[in-house]
Amino acid sequence: MQYIENRTFDEINVGDSADLTRTLKPKDIELFAVMSGDVNPDHMDPDFANSDMFHKVIAHGMWGGALISAVLGTELPGPGTVYVEQSLQYHHPVGLGDTVTIRVTVTKKNAENHQVTLRCQCTNQTGETVIDGQATVVAPPCKVRRPAAPLPDVHLHERAARFNELIRSTLPLDPVRTAVVHPCDAVSLAGALEAAAKGMIVPVLVGPRARIEAAATQAERDLGGVEIIDAPHSHAAAEQAVALARAGKVDMLMKGKIHTDELLAPIVNKQTGLRTERRMSHVFVLDVPTYPRPLMVTDAAINIFPDLTMKRDIVQNAIELAQALGNAQPKVAVLSAVETVTPTIPSTLDAAALCKMADRGQIIGGTLDGPLAFDNAVSQTAATAKGIVSDVAGVADILLVPDLEAGNMIAKQLIYLAGADAAGLVLGAKIPIVLTSRADGILSRLASAAIAQIFVRHQNASSTT
Repeated sequence: MQYIENRTFDEINVGDSADLTRTLKPKDIELFAVMSGDVNPDHMDPDFANSDMFHKVIAHGMWGGALISAVLGTELPGPGTVYVEQSLQYHHPVGLGDTVTIRVTVTKKNAENHQVTLRCQCTNQTGETVIDGQATVVAPPCKVRRPAAPLPDVHLHERAARFNELIRSTLPLDPVRTAVVHPCDAVSLAGALEAAAKGMIVPVLVGPRARIEAAATQAERDLGGVEIIDAPHSHAAAEQAVALARAGKVDMLMKGKIHTDELLAPIVNKQTGLRTERRMSHVFVLDVPTYPRPLMVTDAAINIFPDLTMKRDIVQNAIELAQALGNAQPKVAVLSAVETVTPTIPSTLDAAALCKMADRGQIIGGTLDGPLAFDNAVSQTAATAKGIVSDVAGVADILLVPDLEAGNMIAKQLIYLAGADAAGLVLGAKIPIVLTSRADGILSRLASAAIAQIFVRHQNASSTT
């Protein structure tokens, strides 16, 4: 256990000093901005900062002041110190990557009131003084030695930032005619109408007209100008939506208040459905606060125990979606419980086979590696600790899971325990299907619609080149 210990007034002598060295990182600036509310673009906006007087992003001035406070409160005098006065002069800015050393030196003691005066100086890695000043404190009269308080890990994440950026990216695209299947509750109907308002889809509402209108009233939404195809119940709504797709009247399906199995039943019908030679599969697209890139998890909703052939199609579907979203060569981690090929664990054999299939061109467009355990797939630290040398380990874009149970658990844990935002899409049919959970809110439905719109337009562009 680490401890911090003070120096009492009687133990302090003129000339005593203590110091602290810190390198300025982007996270320091972000944390200080969150704590203080100071979002001056000199600190937060690289484009603005580059055009301003210092031509670079700089630290908040009081970041250095806070470090001085840290030395006073933990080193000299240490625990029990009470601030009386602080004066600072700023001589040079501190930029990203600069290393500053903060030194406090005792210059005077006053026995009457136990006040100590200290010179406070911050210098950078070239020896320049960036901050100079003086602090007066009341030094503690009694000895204090306490365990150092552990600091929490802080992960900065702007909620929905990636999904909002994704939605904004659809602005130049034409909307996609979309059959919304059985939108008979306020959330699913509002999600479809909001996607329409943002120009992502042209909705065709398929379901019982009276129930759709009741949902619109509940959601306080106007159905003026929206096409409604009356269907007596959810089964009929799914069948009519599929018929619209087969006739080329819609280019996308969107799940409303209907069970997934009920929606998929007419889609997978061999004679009248939307099947292709490719196995259909679901892809979760997740914005995880603690992960620096979008993360796809597949398949967590359709294929329960996929065999090797199914997994080939599942991973190809996900690769093509990642490419549509702008990732030309996505990195695919084929997950198992361990990172070594183990005959008694079938998923490791599938992983090895899939990687070789990618080498032979049976899977194209992505970089595959596996088997990888979950930690090795998303953490470079974990991969390094286990001696894994890989282009995928720690930086995966796609997680190919062994089966539906594992995938569903991973995705739901990331959503409910790690605060991830989620979108969902089914691929491998003739048209994409927006497949969200009944518990998903408007954001998930909008993000899913945006992803599907981008995928449709990407596929259309690819077919004309």
